Amino acid sequence: MSESTLFAAAMAVYAAAALFYLLFQLRGKEAPARTGFAAAVTGLVVHTGALVLRTVESGHAPFTNMYESLSFLAWASVLAFVLVSLRIRIPRVGLYILLITLGLMALASSPLMPKEAAPLVPALQSYWLWLHVSVTLIGEAFFAVAFITSLMYLTTRDAEKKERMDSVGYRCVAVGFPLFTLGGLVFGMVWAQKAWGTYWSWDPKEVWSLITWFVFALYLHTRVVMGWKGKRSAWIAILGFLAALFTFFGVNYLLSGLHSYA
Repeated sequence: MSESTLFAAAMAVYAAAALFYLLFQLRGKEAPARTGFAAAVTGLVVHTGALVLRTVESGHAPFTNMYESLSFLAWASVLAFVLVSLRIRIPRVGLYILLITLGLMALASSPLMPKEAAPLVPALQSYWLWLHVSVTLIGEAFFAVAFITSLMYLTTRDAEKKERMDSVGYRCVAVGFPLFTLGGLVFGMVWAQKAWGTYWSWDPKEVWSLITWFVFALYLHTRVVMGWKGKRSAWIAILGFLAALFTFFGVNYLLSGLHSYA
């Protein structure tokens, strides 16, 4: 079985999971949500197999081009949702995370994304690639969950649901921030020093990663030190995720720098 087959199968299972979560939203019954969660976990297992096969077939990490990175970020987003759901029940978040996941996978599947596995340029032939990119994207996946819960906080009027979404968003940022710090900044700077002889070069990717870091640092500082909660925290989390998206998409297509390997 090929990686592309498993990728398509995972996408189909995620779509089924999204439909079950939609039924939960429409009917308010728990059974579809439980089925949706089981389907999401099943899709995650299949998707994991696709990433493993991609690694075996290509001989390198499964996130060296945009197709692979989109697939890995989609996988990480479902992983983050599943891990959070094992601690806190957030079935209403499931539909929206899966829609984001399906959007990422649909974009990866489009003809615009070259899917051929190519040999790595010398700068990418390092174990630091695994540490830097994987940890960064997993951190951003937790930011994606915080983004959804923040939007839900702003759009619901139910006080209990607002409190729950606010709490979940905070916990997701509290997990995602150290992962993003470690992967995006610490591992990135160490690798940059080894590859380019300098820890920091003000490359556009570095700059926007730092901007994203500052936004989420502001979120945690205002929350922990200043006691901010609710609407102000939600807007900061949303801004932080949008900055992360620009770092992922905008910098790659609109700006050139040391991180451009095409």
